[in-house]
Amino acid sequence: MILQEENALIFKKGNETLRIEAWGKDALRVRATMEPAFTGNCWGLTEKPAKVKVKIDINQTGGCIENGKIKACISGNGVISIFKDGERILHEYFRAYDPQASKETCCTKIVAREWKGLRGGYDYKLTVRFEPNDGEKLYGMGQYQMPYLDVKGCQLELAQRNGQISVPFAVSSLGYGFMWNNPGVGRASFGKNMTEWLCESTKEMDYWVVAGDTPAEIVEKYTSVVGRAPVLTDDYLGFWQCKLRYRTQEEVLTVARKYKEMGIHLDVIVIDFFHWIRQGDWGFDPEYWPDPKAMCDELHAMGTKVMISIWPSVDKKSVHYYDMLDKGLLVRTERGTNQTYDFMGDCITFDATNPEARKYIWEVAKKNYVDYGIDMFWLDNAEPDYNIYDWENYRYHMGPALACTNIYPKCYNQAFYEGMVEMGKKSIVNLTRSGWFGSQKYGAVLWNGDVQSTWECLQDSIAQGISMGLSGFPWWNTDIGGFMYGNPEDPDFVELLERWAQFAVFSPIMRLHGDRDPHDTPPLCKDPQQDYGGGYLYTGRPNEIWSYGEKAQEILEAQIKLRQSLVPYISKLSKEAAKTGAPVMRAMFYEFPEDEKCWDLCDQYMFGSDYLVAPVLKAGMKTRKVYLPAGKWTDIRDGKDYDGGQTVEVATPIENIPVFKKN
Repeated sequence: MILQEENALIFKKGNETLRIEAWGKDALRVRATMEPAFTGNCWGLTEKPAKVKVKIDINQTGGCIENGKIKACISGNGVISIFKDGERILHEYFRAYDPQASKETCCTKIVAREWKGLRGGYDYKLTVRFEPNDGEKLYGMGQYQMPYLDVKGCQLELAQRNGQISVPFAVSSLGYGFMWNNPGVGRASFGKNMTEWLCESTKEMDYWVVAGDTPAEIVEKYTSVVGRAPVLTDDYLGFWQCKLRYRTQEEVLTVARKYKEMGIHLDVIVIDFFHWIRQGDWGFDPEYWPDPKAMCDELHAMGTKVMISIWPSVDKKSVHYYDMLDKGLLVRTERGTNQTYDFMGDCITFDATNPEARKYIWEVAKKNYVDYGIDMFWLDNAEPDYNIYDWENYRYHMGPALACTNIYPKCYNQAFYEGMVEMGKKSIVNLTRSGWFGSQKYGAVLWNGDVQSTWECLQDSIAQGISMGLSGFPWWNTDIGGFMYGNPEDPDFVELLERWAQFAVFSPIMRLHGDRDPHDTPPLCKDPQQDYGGGYLYTGRPNEIWSYGEKAQEILEAQIKLRQSLVPYISKLSKEAAKTGAPVMRAMFYEFPEDEKCWDLCDQYMFGSDYLVAPVLKAGMKTRKVYLPAGKWTDIRDGKDYDGGQTVEVATPIENIPVFKKN
């Protein structure tokens, strides 16, 4: 049965109800359920936008709904086809008997929407299949630890991990965007023979499709329904200093004072983990941080903001553990021990999907950090990080982790954003290790996780930053030099650090961070076996720009000055991102969609619309090739002009990387 309900097309057959409705400009939301009614969850979408004019046609063979550039049709057997300007862009994969088809294809008995009830529960394992489009390229989908920009041919886990950010929105070279609007654990497979979306546990199918003539148009329409990042003011756009880890108040101040003496402005200085006594205390260990207010006052006088690390793990010895346990504010386990995390403690994760838990953690953080002058939070382990990513064993206030865990980092960020809004803070920026649809509207700045200090990880970072931008996150960054295993005494690592810093100048955020080898554990405390505060946990070697030798310091100083000179330009990009959702770090095809070569480039990118950036991604490189699209280009290093529409080979001295300004 096919019928119309206001601006929606409804199909019912057996126990399944399918609903297709306009949701934004040139866009359709498609939902299906085997239950008597839909849940009403918007998930990653904002509340229903204003009504648009649609055309609905129902006849004996099926029905169609049209919203501007996009149109969806349902056959009499419930198979969906979606069209952009009359051209088919999506068609469900159906290999069962269809009386409406020109011929029977019933032998394999594969259906487009496969519902498998989970034993003993109300949810289903859902698989949704589409026919592939030959020659199509797909981009976005969040962040994965791989060098591929085009994800066609890839199989991607829909789950959050350290370094993996699941934001299942894909931009197609055929002129559409597809959003899998489901926070459950699953998989997206973009095979040559079939496209398949799978969710391990859900009550309904929910996806959103938008049509657009350019990637920029698609991203603008997409971010209009999931939310956009607020403007980052100029005082966040320069240089951020961080390391694993500053253990004392005096250590932080010593570093900041030296930068000031050198004439280098720090926008942000970061205090990393284990400044607390126990995980879940969410406060300074007074033995090593005796006067945090005085520390913040001095740093603020330098014009430097102070960021503090927050973890969602609560040690059973924490002062808040039993209170939170009694109030039901912690993640539950379905079987076995209730431990969810065991790094330096016996911990359980706080339940960010519970509004009361969000309120609780914010009130503690405000009292123990904000009231001293802390400006920003580093919401680390935001996936959340678990001992084992066994989602079947965890349950949230919102439901089983299998059905909703991907929304956790968004809720985590929401807790701090809403708390800051309530206290009247205007400019809200928090560094977060994971995200989902809508995290960006809560002031989230993401990074690519605890990656290794290798050239391969630097190479992967290019695709990751571009992909996150296409996924709706303009503010993203990396640990300059990578996080793990970099040794300041190793000249090969120093070269990598220098090249990484040159890339970071033309990243949305420039942040120096890392755990430098070998670890240094001076006995700051009398009894390290009992002390989990500033003196107990290991720390990496120094990670300031003077830590790598005179030549490296000279190069790094020059990069910071270059970054500072770009702040007015990045400020314009910030306003553009807030207005249209435009990425700061952009795929070449985003700016030059008519140039076929740009759709295949993954080792260079546009920084806004003006700068073409070609990072050095291998050790010892003396030159590299750069493709210049049509137009006039100037190498910012020497002022030499080039005609576009060609590939040029340019020098790559250790002091800089090729960057061209569009004339």
